Amino acid sequence: QVQLVESGGGLVQTGGSLTLSCAASGGTFSTYVMGWFRQAPGKEREFVAAMSWSNGNYADSVKGRFTISRDNAKNTLFLQMNNMKPEDSAVYYCAAGDLLTTRKSAYNFWGQGTQVTVSS
Repeated sequence: QVQLVESGGGLVQTGGSLTLSCAASGGTFSTYVMGWFRQAPGKEREFVAAMSWSNGNYADSVKGRFTISRDNAKNTLFLQMNNMKPEDSAVYYCAAGDLLTTRKSAYNFWGQGTQVTVSS
């Protein structure tokens, strides 16, 4: 079992930046595909970004603005978010799985989420 804990959420102005972290424990972090998803009120949880050992995939809505990275030595996943927009406001979740995919059903382990709010 893998336990995931997100941190770094908060309030930021339009055009600002924020970095989310996800600390993993209880498993072999380096072997997992790691992803970020987000869920806004009244909407489905949607894919944001994911990466395996080195390759990253991004949703079109964040491509060029967000960067996913990982530090396997520290069992930590990051999401650097730049040039943020009000539509980026959501609860952000990190997830761990075995397949590099945008499908949330393929991820087996989830964190509790961290709130990100972008003011206009």
